[in-house]
Amino acid sequence: MSYCVNCGVELDASAKSCPLCRTPVLNPNEFGRLAEAQMPFPAQKAQVEPVKRKDLGILLSMITLATAAMCGILNALVFQENAWSLTVLGACVVLWVLLEPIILFTRQSVYLSLLYDGLAVVFLLYMITFLSSEDGWFLGLGVPLTVLLTVVAEIFTLCVRKLPRSFLTVLLYFFTAAGLLCMGIELLVNRYRDYGISLTWSAVVLTVCSVFDIALITMLSRRRLRDSVRRRLHF
Repeated sequence: MSYCVNCGVELDASAKSCPLCRTPVLNPNEFGRLAEAQMPFPAQKAQVEPVKRKDLGILLSMITLATAAMCGILNALVFQENAWSLTVLGACVVLWVLLEPIILFTRQSVYLSLLYDGLAVVFLLYMITFLSSEDGWFLGLGVPLTVLLTVVAEIFTLCVRKLPRSFLTVLLYFFTAAGLLCMGIELLVNRYRDYGISLTWSAVVLTVCSVFDIALITMLSRRRLRDSVRRRLHF
């Protein structure tokens, strides 16, 4: 039951105005809808359109290109002591090669991405040679270390993707790769410095990794032990 707000006469439920004084009859719920219609911002949050990967790739490319170009201009016009902008150029190439497969070329083979990463690092090291007094380290140490790291990364990725994969097996592949990588690094450094073929610190790392590998192989070969470790470590 409702009454006119002006004269107080009883109103019919379907009345649009007072039959006596013609005062409009307004439903209180209409005020809420009217207020929402007059709000400058929507009451509900809208979904923002996601940024396309292609646009992010173009943005990254333009940033790296602009950085390399501006540093080259500064190097040519202001800071002319040495060719430091070549190092910046190499760093921009490495950054672009590392991020573009994640942002733009998502379907690119991971093995090809790792190969491109290695080539980009070689390019950066070559740019650094323009700042050093000698460049023998580039072919004698820089390139071999980069090749070693790339090969180990490729083999580790191959094992993780093609061989049986679990938390324990990934740890096994990791410790094996870490031990071989450290051994290879020391051998290459000793060869470059004419120290002969000898192992010192890498032998310690290789021993520790071998102990972990033996423990992991034992756990993987014994089902009850493997299940017990998984339950206790919650994986």
